Amino acid sequence: MKLGVLTAAFGNMPFEAMLDTVKAMGLQAVELPASAYGTSPHCPVGDLLKSSSLRKRWLDETAKRGLIISSLSCHGNPLHPDPAYAANSDAALRKGIILAQKLGLDRVNGFSGCPGDQTGKSRVPNWVTCPWPPDFLELVAWQWEKKALPYWSRMAKFAADHGVKIGFEMHPGFLVYNPETLLRLRAECGDNLGANFDPSHLFWQGIDPVEAVRALAGCIWHVHAKDCRVEPAVARVHGVLDTKHYGDEFNRAWVFRTCGYGHGESFWRDFVSALRLSGYDHVLSIEHEDSLMTTTEGISKAAAFLQGILIREPKPTAMHWA
Repeated sequence: MKLGVLTAAFGNMPFEAMLDTVKAMGLQAVELPASAYGTSPHCPVGDLLKSSSLRKRWLDETAKRGLIISSLSCHGNPLHPDPAYAANSDAALRKGIILAQKLGLDRVNGFSGCPGDQTGKSRVPNWVTCPWPPDFLELVAWQWEKKALPYWSRMAKFAADHGVKIGFEMHPGFLVYNPETLLRLRAECGDNLGANFDPSHLFWQGIDPVEAVRALAGCIWHVHAKDCRVEPAVARVHGVLDTKHYGDEFNRAWVFRTCGYGHGESFWRDFVSALRLSGYDHVLSIEHEDSLMTTTEGISKAAAFLQGILIREPKPTAMHWA
């Protein structure tokens, strides 16, 4: 396994300066942003698609520092009820898949997306969290059968035609938000669909990430290293479905934290071991979204914390004790 970082947190740095910073932090991989949520100096998708010399420079500068590109981050909502929004997300994902192939990569990351409702008049997504009144059951069935499954069947084939796998972040607010929904999409649309496994979105749902890793053995394509702290004093009173702004940390039921500040070494050792048992041996990509720390401090602390926990060498092929 290698330790890397999603470079969106260094979005104010030019590409080479970002690589130098990542190298100085003792990291080994970069996950480059290529999403529908904005442009990044680290992955100018249009320019890279057009220029083989620029792609070579990107790869050479990365390799020169002993780094690899772990994946392209192509997040968006291609199922959004706003046609322009959906088209922009779809285009970002398609371009990301083509660019991944041209860069010699075999995976991209993204979201499953979430549609609106059956009226055709929705302006925003409608994420269903309960089965009653029955309108909700009808809505979620329509979202899957009429929107998600047709779209992702087509996109899975498009990605497969380019030799690329798609890793979904199981993120509340989208149709794929837990192992069950991920496995459904994979079973019905294509086995090149899998997980970009981010435990931070599972903790507050009451999901054990270690057990979830085991449930997804064989279809984890990428991993985000990000923690989450559930505040018992708030969650016990108000629950965990919390729409307060992420900046209202004191009053929220949960917040994203730097690795080690939500869960200790015991969890992270179990998590890394479960990944190894499940056949994952790629990159743990630090994603910084801790609003209590600066980017530099948060990523530095996460890197230092995980360095001794990561399993780096290949799994032994023989046991001298057995």
